[in-house]
Amino acid sequence: MNDYDNNYTQKTPQNRGLLGAGWQPLYRQFEWEHFLHLVATDPKELTQKTLDIASDIADAMGRHQYSWFANILNVFSENTRYEIDEYWDYITPQQVYPNYRFQDVLTTETPVVQLVSRASIPIEYVLNKLQEITIFKILDLLGNPDAITQVFMDRNFSYPPERFTSWERLEVLGSVYAYWTDASCWLQIDSYDRGKRRYTLICQNIAPLVRKATYNLAVILSGYKSRVGQVNSQYQIRTFPADVQSFTDSVQQAILDQNQLAVLVSGAPGTGKTAWTQAVAKEILVPLGYVIFILDHDAVENFVPPSYLERICIIINEADNLAQDRSTVSAQRSNKTEHILSLLDGTLYQSVIDEHGIQFQQKLVVLMTCNTTERLDPAILRKGRVDFTCEFTYKFV
Repeated sequence: MNDYDNNYTQKTPQNRGLLGAGWQPLYRQFEWEHFLHLVATDPKELTQKTLDIASDIADAMGRHQYSWFANILNVFSENTRYEIDEYWDYITPQQVYPNYRFQDVLTTETPVVQLVSRASIPIEYVLNKLQEITIFKILDLLGNPDAITQVFMDRNFSYPPERFTSWERLEVLGSVYAYWTDASCWLQIDSYDRGKRRYTLICQNIAPLVRKATYNLAVILSGYKSRVGQVNSQYQIRTFPADVQSFTDSVQQAILDQNQLAVLVSGAPGTGKTAWTQAVAKEILVPLGYVIFILDHDAVENFVPPSYLERICIIINEADNLAQDRSTVSAQRSNKTEHILSLLDGTLYQSVIDEHGIQFQQKLVVLMTCNTTERLDPAILRKGRVDFTCEFTYKFV
């Protein structure tokens, strides 16, 4: 039993090594197309290497002090085998690896670990969990890959795609590469200590896959509950008063026309402000491919829109308690107001962007609710920051 099959130490019954887990040795195959390409483009080097290997074999078999049988065995000696392997690697095409020049890359490390702290909400954990969910949903959409290979201890292995069942059950000791021809997409899996893995998707165009994978996803970030799930709305837009429905129509048209939109609704408690934002998210934004983020006070202060998402909606409830007038003492104790302003201006996430990436086409909708606009910082209400405002007066039950 060699190192590949022994897997060093068998800590669990599942650690049967690569060969025992269904992997097969992968050897480089001769292809006439590649060989003819060498003949046409590099004939001098090909001739030199061919003469060199012929000379090495002749030297191995032409020793006069040994019998013919010993000379034949000498061809398979370590030195001669090394020269033959080197020549074979030259005349055969290399194993195909991911095209790292692709701009669209998405990475996650599993399992995602939550660091418990009473001082702050687990915003990093939830965003990492969202990225993990997105990657695995994309893998489900892609289905079985066309090829699965692994490099471990300088040896190449392949796994039959027809035997593939799940990525979690795939034995990974080195670096695993999977490829989908139609999607022009690569997956690289790297194994770490204690069962941790890094999944890296490298695609020519990952945006359509992300849109499908994140459809109807919502994230709530607060000190009480933080999770990734789906948008839930108890009321439909048609159940709101006629003036609110008319206002909603204007907001909907602006969502279709603009890349960035901010909406502020105010009113006394019980007038349906939060219910309205949830209804808009469920009926308008989710069908358009927006991922919904519901943020509380602490989350707003530390939130940055993920760059791999093309359409994002941020819902901020009780904005009058967050973006308070900076002339007051309480507002000067935090930078929540500045953070909300940078979100509305786009300076937080679009000051520096990659024109070839998803972020260049990113759309953002911010829905804010407040009981009164009197406590809001005047900069929030400045023209160009908030596109629509509406006061809810109907007691919504």
